[in-house]
Amino acid sequence: MLVRTLRVVADVFPERALTVDEVKEIEGAFGAARLLALADGEDAGVAYTLADPSKRERNAAFGMVIVRPEHRRKGIGAALLDAATAWARETGFSGWETSIKSDDEESLAWVQRRGFAETGRELRLELDLARVEPPTIDPPDGVEIVTWAERPELARGLYEVHSEASRDIPGEEDQPLESFENWLKHDMGGPGDKPEATFVALVDGDVVGFSKFSLTEAQPTVAFHDLTGVRRAWRGRGIGGALKRTQIAWAKERGYERLSTMNEERNEPIRKLNERYGYRPVPGRIFVRGPVA
Repeated sequence: MLVRTLRVVADVFPERALTVDEVKEIEGAFGAARLLALADGEDAGVAYTLADPSKRERNAAFGMVIVRPEHRRKGIGAALLDAATAWARETGFSGWETSIKSDDEESLAWVQRRGFAETGRELRLELDLARVEPPTIDPPDGVEIVTWAERPELARGLYEVHSEASRDIPGEEDQPLESFENWLKHDMGGPGDKPEATFVALVDGDVVGFSKFSLTEAQPTVAFHDLTGVRRAWRGRGIGGALKRTQIAWAKERGYERLSTMNEERNEPIRKLNERYGYRPVPGRIFVRGPVA
């Protein structure tokens, strides 16, 4: 059934496509439920729900309901939502969170009628690598950029950057920090997290910033930006820009066609950084939270 549900996801939302092995690793680590709806013998829709550690402070599970366009308005989505949120309730969660494309007003209205309320928005930006030349990396004086694969002992320094930078993302200020061990496993050790695609800025051997890609074999021509963070004391010196140029050059050299990133709407510094390097907006995401069934 997993293969069939992933096919529905890839057909309706190709930007969310993952491989079977990637999904097994993610869902196996956290606990999850995956549901498939059939209509007249066809795979009409899918729902999945995940005990995402990043939502535990809000006592919420995270999931999606996806129905093929030709099978909508038949009650399939409502039945899938009921089943997915029932799993969340039975697992001990009091809320269920999901995201909707920012240009999908119909789906937003659909969840609002079911008691869901907006909690935040993310802008989606993309860079067409065919339209740009490989940039000169040229880090600031005294700054060295290496990959995490070259310096695996830097993990603790990466965590310290994450601890500062993640708290400065609008809407995340009050989120509790994961332990180093959980962060290393869940944020840096997933199937799409590659040490060779994680770039570290060093000053005198100390980590002052890093940026990383999330990669998937299901979308081999697209590299997805994950966190780009610089320690507060080192911001405003061009380190973030040097890390961004490193990522663009790395992806271009390896034949990627497109870079994709999500930015919280209020995160002005990273928005301006991406716009400076030619990233252009495409429909983003609206986050909503609602009751469990």
